[in-house]
Amino acid sequence: MSETYDVIVIGCGAMGSASAFHLARRGAKTLVLEQYDIGHEFGSSHGRSRVIRKAYFEDPRYVPLLHRSYELWRALERKSGETLLHLVGCLNIGPRGHVAIEGVLESVRMHGLPHELLTAEELQRRWAVFSLPESDVGIFEPEGGFVSPERCIRTHAEQARRHGAVVRTGERVVGWSPRKHGLSVRTESSEFHAGSLVITAGPWLPKLAAELNLPLRVERQVQLWFLPDEAAPFTAARMPSFIHFVGTSAYYGIPMREREGVKVARHHAGETTSPDAVNRLVTQADVADVRSYSSRYLPAANGPLVDGKVCLYTNTPDDHFIIDRHPRHEQVLIAGGFSGHGFKFAPIVGSALADMAINGGTNEPIDFLSIRRFSA
Repeated sequence: MSETYDVIVIGCGAMGSASAFHLARRGAKTLVLEQYDIGHEFGSSHGRSRVIRKAYFEDPRYVPLLHRSYELWRALERKSGETLLHLVGCLNIGPRGHVAIEGVLESVRMHGLPHELLTAEELQRRWAVFSLPESDVGIFEPEGGFVSPERCIRTHAEQARRHGAVVRTGERVVGWSPRKHGLSVRTESSEFHAGSLVITAGPWLPKLAAELNLPLRVERQVQLWFLPDEAAPFTAARMPSFIHFVGTSAYYGIPMREREGVKVARHHAGETTSPDAVNRLVTQADVADVRSYSSRYLPAANGPLVDGKVCLYTNTPDDHFIIDRHPRHEQVLIAGGFSGHGFKFAPIVGSALADMAINGGTNEPIDFLSIRRFSA
């Protein structure tokens, strides 16, 4: 006899674990199906750190969602006793007039975000590890920093369990289908029924929602950690997270903790792939690309390679998320296409999806993330 739930969540990464927690804490009988272990390294939600920021160059419409997401991160910390957010500040660096720099300025001014606008000279005086052209400026946001993704996911999943959610790992979903009342989800070994389905499958979303032919591109990304010449200037006590816009490229860095190294990586410009076909080995070309950046702009970080991880971005054509109902099956909710900047939103995405599954809608300002924008 198959098991029946109020809501089934496919995928227990950033968004799935948060959805499970918010569903379960509101009393929904919730099942989470994860094909690997919690906090695995095969998707998008790993790598020990992720930049968090409110000064959003992508679109100022994200800022209200970020305010709420920060509140929910802090609430999760209080509930669990875990430290998840590290607000060491975040720097956006690039030439004045660059579309991203102007986007950051638009967001901070529109929403009154605390910030400092620094010349390259002022920036380097404060953080001597940088070597920047005079044309660069820096926008320092004290409310930025980084989060610990694996810890965040495990904390959301554990709190979901404490509220009664069933989290089943090693359950690979092979398909789902609507029924007269609700739907069924099939794994390699079982079948489950529910009134609603939440698909938060990351780079597996194109396969699990293949009937929609969503314009999603899965992109290979490489995260690297280097041992700097001197550790102290790169620690979280002295260095902020940063994003540096260089021509048409962008690189980011996250300060080191203990002896894990300073994280430096390129943001986007990876090859198109799939979770099944991706090369998960870090190559010499991957390392050379980042070393080329560091040798010029962050020379003291260009030491021995400590570690490297391959992860996957799932990109939409406009780099905005998808958070919406399935156009053909209203009992199915879809959250995906987070385009390499979604992790920080996990709590608010999970809360909004719980609203939609339980109440039929949400008051969160997510209309601009509708799936229907692609149907035109």
